[in-house]
Amino acid sequence: MLTTVREQARGLTKDQRNAFLAAYLGWTMDAFDYFLVVLVYSEIADDFHVSLTDMAFLTTVTLVMRPVGAFVFGLWADKRGRRTPLMVDVMFYSVVGFACAFAPNYTILLLLRLLYGVGMGGEWGLGAALAMEKIPVAKRGFWSGVLQSGYSFGYLIAALAFLFIEPHFGWRGMFAFSLVPALVALYVRTKVGESEAWERTVRLNDTPVREIFKDPKVLRRFGYLVLLMTAFNLMSHGTQDVYPTFIKKGLGMTPDTAIVIAIVYNIGAMIGGPLMGGYSERFGRRRVIVVAAVIGLPIVPLFAYSTSAGWLALGSFLMQMCVQGAWGVIPAHLNELSPDKIRGFYPGVTYQLGNLIAALNLPLQEWLATRYSYPTALMVTIIPTLLLVVLLTAVGKEARGQRFGRADDTATGAPESGTAPEPAM
Repeated sequence: MLTTVREQARGLTKDQRNAFLAAYLGWTMDAFDYFLVVLVYSEIADDFHVSLTDMAFLTTVTLVMRPVGAFVFGLWADKRGRRTPLMVDVMFYSVVGFACAFAPNYTILLLLRLLYGVGMGGEWGLGAALAMEKIPVAKRGFWSGVLQSGYSFGYLIAALAFLFIEPHFGWRGMFAFSLVPALVALYVRTKVGESEAWERTVRLNDTPVREIFKDPKVLRRFGYLVLLMTAFNLMSHGTQDVYPTFIKKGLGMTPDTAIVIAIVYNIGAMIGGPLMGGYSERFGRRRVIVVAAVIGLPIVPLFAYSTSAGWLALGSFLMQMCVQGAWGVIPAHLNELSPDKIRGFYPGVTYQLGNLIAALNLPLQEWLATRYSYPTALMVTIIPTLLLVVLLTAVGKEARGQRFGRADDTATGAPESGTAPEPAM
């Protein structure tokens, strides 16, 4: 059995690499466009003469609409396969993201971000399902972490775009630039074959979706995963979305300083995801998530109360290693807990419903910051969230080693760990 992170990183076939790269680039592109708003919403607020609280609502509507995309594209993918829905999805959100560059006012931009949320919601569930169905079982943990780190890579690219594009072309130029990586992601997807696990499932299992959801175990697990993803999204957005504004508005530092710090903490995130994901293959999904969240707790004061750029960079670097380290386990964890027949639908919808519940996090943090301070807003929202992640993860189950596309697939996944891995490829 492959257990080390180094061993898990080796030996994918060309088709597996293409499928993974397509999912990774799609998720990167989604994050890039989402964090454009996070990085420039104070600038957009000035242009459109609206408050920061109103601007924070732009991210909220994006999160609110993500379950719609996960629902629509997920059902399509379970019925017709992963490949075509993913290509349609990337074309849809590429056009909408590009159109944001030409929004004449706040209302139109709000509508476009709402539509973008639909596309963003469809991306993660389908991309993660395709990637995890292609990756060999024993290597799933590491590549799960790499896949989720695409979110941080998208944030990193957005930060670099802010440094080099925004000074010359403004926030509109950044949205226009978003079309370029989207087209690259679309091109890669044309090279990807269909999921063999989905094809086997279609041959072996003709159970209607509504019948699957009549199983009480499926419904209970669905509800549990929504709660788990709510905690995870509160953890992620609570440590990311308001942080650049905290540095700029709360501490009075320059936008460039805020961006450099964002680059630093996204490097931490890109280290944490694959590292923790890889370790989850050896030590278990839940155990690694709990360890990452617990380690994050003593880092919160450094993260929230530092006042110099160096300490802010260190605190945020360590925090994102923990937060995104825990997140690195999630693509594998959710797909392993999903019934084969609805793997395009199940992980994506639970993920995005969690996002929906967590959508008020940024307006809440902005309100707390206005009433008290940014450090207080960060402390009183992050610490309970980390504890909630620990609690919900500890009481749940995992299905590490679950084989996809089996004739004997049950509605609730494999037993806890222990199934034999596929041979190394």
